[in-house]
Amino acid sequence: MKLRKVTAASAVVLALAVTATACGSDDKKDSGSSGGDKKITVGIKFDQPGIGQKTPQGYSGFDVDVATYVAGKLGYKPDQIEWKETKSAERENALSRGDVDFIAASYSITPEREKKVDFAGPYLLAHQDVLVRADDIAIKSPSDLNSKKLCSVTGSTSAQNVHDKLAPKAQLQQYPTYSACLTGLQNKAIDALTTDDSILAGYASQAAFKGKFKLGGFKMTNENYGIGVKKGSDLKAKINTALEAMVSDGSWKKAVDKNFGPAKYKNEPAPKIGNIVS
Repeated sequence: MKLRKVTAASAVVLALAVTATACGSDDKKDSGSSGGDKKITVGIKFDQPGIGQKTPQGYSGFDVDVATYVAGKLGYKPDQIEWKETKSAERENALSRGDVDFIAASYSITPEREKKVDFAGPYLLAHQDVLVRADDIAIKSPSDLNSKKLCSVTGSTSAQNVHDKLAPKAQLQQYPTYSACLTGLQNKAIDALTTDDSILAGYASQAAFKGKFKLGGFKMTNENYGIGVKKGSDLKAKINTALEAMVSDGSWKKAVDKNFGPAKYKNEPAPKIGNIVS
């Protein structure tokens, strides 16, 4: 009898210990930025140098720096960020499914997209531009692209826009990647590459291409980059507050200089939150 009583008492003590341990684990998971299990998932591009790029050393680019700063203001340390590749065609779906908490991926704010997702920002005003060889003195305006070989990636409308509106005699060339366009530009197989100036500056800032290319500075369109969130998400207001802080404390300017500076990118001033330039 005495043995059975001791065993029963031990069982009670063990059960209490297991319960306490389980409660302790839950507390740690929900404890906020000080807890090791708290995560936030952020969508970025993995293949845009200077904007969002996955490398053997980690993730880099202007969008990565902006997203890291914003996540910090939301209470997440860098090691609590889970980076997820979000290709252009999948951005709206990734948000609606809840695959990511927010997206910073050269994501231009447009009326069509605003029907599906909400945007914080804008945090960068970019423009469609061209990249040419550094020693090219023939292309000084969009009209100079007539009879020139103009490259953009397959599926992009950038080159077609230039052809339709500014240089109807431009010879359009489609390559599978921007890197392929850059190689063609370097080898004189093409004369110019067109897309957003921020993307062009990111590519031109790579060590392998430093000093070999220059931006035209044509500002053919306005591209208001915003941070996408799920429709109705309360993150929008919090991210806007974080973006304002990033500008006011100088972190935004440092990120621009760090990622685009080598290409001598003449960036626009930091845009005001909610100010969409058409």
